Amino acid sequence: MAESDAAPVIRAAGLTKRYGSHTVVQDVSFAVSAGETLVLLGPSGCGKTTLLKMLNRLVEPDAGTVEINGQEVRGQQPEVLRRGMGYVIQQVGLLPHYSVADNVATVPRLLGHAPAAIAARTNELLHRLHLPPERFAARLPHELSGGQQQRVGLARALAAQPPIVLLDEPFGALDPVTRVQIRRDFRELEELRRTTVVLVTHDVVEAFELADRILLLDAGRVQQLGSPGELLFRPANEFVRRFFAAERLQLQLRTLTLADVQPFLPSSVPNPFPPHTTLQAALEQLTANANHQPSKAGLGIGALMQAFEQTIQTQQA
Repeated sequence: MAESDAAPVIRAAGLTKRYGSHTVVQDVSFAVSAGETLVLLGPSGCGKTTLLKMLNRLVEPDAGTVEINGQEVRGQQPEVLRRGMGYVIQQVGLLPHYSVADNVATVPRLLGHAPAAIAARTNELLHRLHLPPERFAARLPHELSGGQQQRVGLARALAAQPPIVLLDEPFGALDPVTRVQIRRDFRELEELRRTTVVLVTHDVVEAFELADRILLLDAGRVQQLGSPGELLFRPANEFVRRFFAAERLQLQLRTLTLADVQPFLPSSVPNPFPPHTTLQAALEQLTANANHQPSKAGLGIGALMQAFEQTIQTQQA
C-alpha cells in the first residue's frame, strides 16, 4: 500500500454537506493514488463517515465533486458505481439467511462471474482470512463470532477484486485482541498492495498502523493531510498536536524505524535488524531476546532508547 506518481484514482474537490443549518463537511479536498491507503481520522461527529459516503453516493454533497478515475460520480448510476467498490461497515451487514460462502459471493454473482471462479475466489479469501472453508463456508452469520463476521465482511468486500475499497470503522465493534489480529491480517492481504483504500477510524493507533496518509478532520474541516510521520512530528496547528498527545510515545515508536535512529546508534555494536524495522518491533524483539539470552552481546534496549531520544530532540529542533 503505497502512494504512486500516477493520476489519482479518487479526487475530491470542495466537498461540503449540510443538514439544515449544521455544516457536517466543509470544503474538503483530497486525492488518493492507486494502491494508497488514506485514513480519515478525527473525533466523533467530525464528518469522516459522511465524507466517506460521498465517495460512493450514499450521501450526495451540497457542493463539490468526486471523481473516480477522472469521471465524476454524479454521472454514474449509484448501483453500478458501488459494485465497482468494496464497502465494509462496523455492523458488517451480512445477509442473515445466506451462508458465509454465499455472502462472500454476492457481488461476483451480480457481476456475472463464472460459478467456478466465484467458488475458487471465495475459498481463497476464506483461507487468507483464517476461516477455513471446510469449517466456515456453510455456516450462517449468527453462528459466527464478531471477529469472524468481520472477516467475512472483508472477504465479501474483496471478492470481486475491486480497485477501490471503502471501510467505515470496520474494526470498531471488536474486542481489543480480536481488533489487533484482524488489523494484522488485513494489512498483510496481498490484494491491498494494488487496491486503493479509504478507511474511517477514530483510533489513532489503528490509523498509524494502516495509513500511507492521514486526513485529520475536526468539525468538518481538514486540519492536516499528510503521512503519519508528518502529522506526528510536524503538526499543522495546535489541534493536530493535541490530538496525538495521549499516544505520542507509542506513535513515535511505531513510526520511527532503525534507519531514522541509525546516526545515533553505536557503530561498534552489532545490529541484527533490517533498516525498515520500527522501533516498536525492535524493542519487542530485544525484550524477548533478553528474557531468553540475557547475556548475548549486541544492540540493547538502552542504546536503542538513547538513540530514539536523540532523534526526537533532532526532530523537534
